[in-house]
Amino acid sequence: MKGDIQIDKMNSKDSNFFIAVFTLMGTIIGSGFLGIPYVVMKSGFSLGLLNILIIAIIIAVAMLYLGEITLRTKRIHQLPGYAEKYLGRKGKKIMFLAVSLGVYSALIAYLIAEGESISYLLFGTIQYSIYMSLFFWFVISLISYSGIRALKKGEPLGMMLMFAMVISISIILINKIKLDNLSYINLQEIMTPFGVILFAFLGFTAIPELRRILNNESGLMKRSILSACLVSSVIYVLFTFFVLGYKGLDTPEIATIALGAPFIILGVITMFNAYLSHSIAMIDIFTFDFGKRKARAWFYTISIPIIILIMLELLNRASFTIVMSIGGIISGGIVAIMILLMVKNAKLNGERKPEYSIPYSNFLIWVIAALMILGAIFEVRSILN
Repeated sequence: MKGDIQIDKMNSKDSNFFIAVFTLMGTIIGSGFLGIPYVVMKSGFSLGLLNILIIAIIIAVAMLYLGEITLRTKRIHQLPGYAEKYLGRKGKKIMFLAVSLGVYSALIAYLIAEGESISYLLFGTIQYSIYMSLFFWFVISLISYSGIRALKKGEPLGMMLMFAMVISISIILINKIKLDNLSYINLQEIMTPFGVILFAFLGFTAIPELRRILNNESGLMKRSILSACLVSSVIYVLFTFFVLGYKGLDTPEIATIALGAPFIILGVITMFNAYLSHSIAMIDIFTFDFGKRKARAWFYTISIPIIILIMLELLNRASFTIVMSIGGIISGGIVAIMILLMVKNAKLNGERKPEYSIPYSNFLIWVIAALMILGAIFEVRSILN
């Protein structure tokens, strides 16, 4: 009898761990990875790989700090709530604006890419992308209303399908790789991939969800974060390697569209998961941190992205990579720096002993700030050119 109970506890523990990892990966791996091969093409694979490595380390550290903040706090918040607790009302406002920009940029980018991907998959052209975006928005909006239960059910299946697709794609393209496509370097474009890659790693809003999912197994938080960041990094490197190695300078802005149905399906699956995760996180921000009722929080979350997308379409300014780059540089940079500022106060004024603790360093703040400023300068230059 005791043995059965212990086995059930172990199975529950393992199940929650994998759900937590899949949840964070589902938030991280969205439309961003579709644009990585295109921007890495401009700098060269080796410089793009350097960008991925540096950003992966920075994001992993920032996520570990955020995880520690959630574990030092009794009540579960979203990022603006933690910012208010440890940085005051101004901190909450800054964090809310930064997170909102990041989440809404992500949702708009997903809508653009999903619309074009589904249109191309069904009709062989992106001519009907706006209609497919509207269809996707309608379906995912209904699903997002059911909240974390929908997230728990959808993430594991979606991520397992994505793994199967990545493996299949690797097998299909392994003999079609041209080393010349991977060997060139353009130092003038060394920072060009930064914004899109940073955007592709943004998943901060999922960390409070991990606390809720893990519940009584909060000790798995650190392992969940590291596992999700590591696997996401490997997927980005492999995807970029195969796409860029195969297409070279012909790599399109949305990589999957030029690579056939399996790649398009991969993109549709991962963006579905990421859109759902980001939507639920934004709903939580309005409900937990601003006291809005669920129906109103849901409406705020679903309405803004589609309104902005329609405006961009009417102005013919709906650019996939520009939306991602701006969202990545501004939102990602501010959120990462705010987390580093929060954790210092959380270590001093936390309400409970965390299951893990990461040493604090002022040096990291200056490094991240410098990188974000450089990235912003290069991004502005790229847009103007």
